[in-house]
Amino acid sequence: MKQRFLFLGSRSVAVALWATQRAHVKHISTVLLTGKRLQQMHCTNRKYTSARIHLFVAILVACVAHTSGAITLETVLQTTLERNQAIQEAKSGLEQAAGQRLVFRSVAWPDVELGVPAGVQGGHRAGESGTKGFGVGRGVLTQTLFNAGLPASLRRGNVEVLIAQQQLNVAVVDQLHAARLAFYSALYNRTLESIRREQQRGLRENVATQRTRFEAGLADKSALTSATVQASELDTQIEGPHRAYLDAQLQLALAMAIDPARGSLPEPEGELQSIPIRVDLDSETAGALQRRADLRLARLFVRAANEDQRIIAADYYPAVTGSINGEYVPVTGIHRQGSTSRTQDFIGSEIRERAAYTWRVIDNGKVGGAVLRARSAREINELTCWKLEANIPRDLSHIANYLKTTEVRERSFASATTAAEESARAVQENVASGLASPLEYRVTQNAFLETKSGLLEAIYQHNLAVAEWDRATGRYFRFSDDNTKSR
Repeated sequence: MKQRFLFLGSRSVAVALWATQRAHVKHISTVLLTGKRLQQMHCTNRKYTSARIHLFVAILVACVAHTSGAITLETVLQTTLERNQAIQEAKSGLEQAAGQRLVFRSVAWPDVELGVPAGVQGGHRAGESGTKGFGVGRGVLTQTLFNAGLPASLRRGNVEVLIAQQQLNVAVVDQLHAARLAFYSALYNRTLESIRREQQRGLRENVATQRTRFEAGLADKSALTSATVQASELDTQIEGPHRAYLDAQLQLALAMAIDPARGSLPEPEGELQSIPIRVDLDSETAGALQRRADLRLARLFVRAANEDQRIIAADYYPAVTGSINGEYVPVTGIHRQGSTSRTQDFIGSEIRERAAYTWRVIDNGKVGGAVLRARSAREINELTCWKLEANIPRDLSHIANYLKTTEVRERSFASATTAAEESARAVQENVASGLASPLEYRVTQNAFLETKSGLLEAIYQHNLAVAEWDRATGRYFRFSDDNTKSR
């Protein structure tokens, strides 16, 4: 039993998966940049060996006016699919699995051996003299007539290819999902940095106003100091999102197989927008149990372990083989090895057929122990598969609840942001005329910044939840062409 069938926890995904989702963009607030509708994008069908992979990568793409040199989410996913190193390695594994299937199938195919013994034979026997050259053609064809493990071996070879196809799609889904999250992270941190820089520009204008008022004798030194401190506080809050944005760009470059040392980091296009979705938990749970690639891979490992157990248990039964031996003798008078008379020598070409069987009667537990190990591996795989199936409803319920929570947070922050903006604008006008204190200005500006950043974070978390929902429901791909059922 191969050890790779014992552990399934870190593996996930299927021969062909499907992602389609319709979403209508909801404009959250005039405070954030307005965006276009998110669109559905589709990926071209691809074919791997005997099974087809229909890649319908229809991912929601958040975008605004096109920017020269920027990349969309569609471009990121397409480039990742074509160039990602992990996906390329999985494709190579699929080719290896096709070769391994030939090894499993070779048990049913005949074996043919050809040989041409040649040499010089010398010595004397009654009526003979001299040295003779000789050449003999020999051929042996052996065919398995009965082997209890033969059907299981053929099925096992087919499952090997299906497992490799699933592992390919594990890599595809994992890499596409990681690239999608990195894209959202880059948009979020870039927008957050932009919001804070805009806020800092307003605070610096206030510093200039307070300095003018201080020089004119209309304000004291404390007002200028307070305004300067407030503007400086945003330096560290700007640096954090900037570093996070660069890190997200690096993650995008790695997913797209772009060498950062040889080219510029990818610039994501667009702004985050809210993507409201309707969730039918019961139907989505049933669909996920059918579509989830990691679950299909777990089931394939169970099938593979079951076939391995049957192949090992076949040693309990006899194996019958048939063979045909042929010899072509171009000359006569050549002695067989060990012959003592002419009647035992070659007299011409000949063909012999025979059948033989072997049956292991006593093995001192060798076969029985191997069967027990294989059965244990199968039971472990069955338990892992059962755990995955049991976790799916719980995970989907958790994500569905989180989606509702993020939508509520968006509406709450949208209202709070509008109110905070109006309050901050009014206080800013009063500060310029000396009708409001620096403390009031500082409080309103901080509230406005927090609500605006909170609204952006709520939209970002909602987008992440939608991506997790697509992954948890198996919408990145759809499994197809699995006609090799275990019997």
